[in-house]
Amino acid sequence: MQTNTVEAIMDAAERRIREFGYNGFSFRELAVDVGIKSASVHHHFPTKPTLAAAVARRYSDRFDAAVAQERAGGATTVAAWRNAFRRSLREDGRMCLCGVLGAEAGGLPSEVLSEARRFFERGVTDLATASSLGGAQARQAGLQVLATLEGAMLLARALGDDAAFDQATAHLA
Repeated sequence: MQTNTVEAIMDAAERRIREFGYNGFSFRELAVDVGIKSASVHHHFPTKPTLAAAVARRYSDRFDAAVAQERAGGATTVAAWRNAFRRSLREDGRMCLCGVLGAEAGGLPSEVLSEARRFFERGVTDLATASSLGGAQARQAGLQVLATLEGAMLLARALGDDAAFDQATAHLA
């Protein structure tokens, strides 16, 4: 029961962060979403930064697993990242959690920002490693691919058109 409650709280927080940003939710709202008392949310996650950091860490790990699954199916690294972003956009229509947090970087508590940065650094490193370039050029290639994916997701969401994602990332295929 306790694990289910923790997961339900994290799921509710993830939905709200991806939809409204870090400042777009309260423990009271999460309690209503989950059907528990606000004190129960505080019991499992004493502070909002603790909760948001845990959600970002879980999101990053889940995203890494999705990329690994794509690769296991034969996708190149870049295609695996593109497919993971596309599936996320199509399945729930929300922004990348770490993309949302990255947009709010200036106002985030350090532990939350640290987890968002971890997502981006892992992504850039993974995508750079897949590049045929070396050194700084490989990092630049990784940065460009990740920026394209995040930006394409933002455009698709803002335009209300999932096809915009495919159009903006077609050159990555």
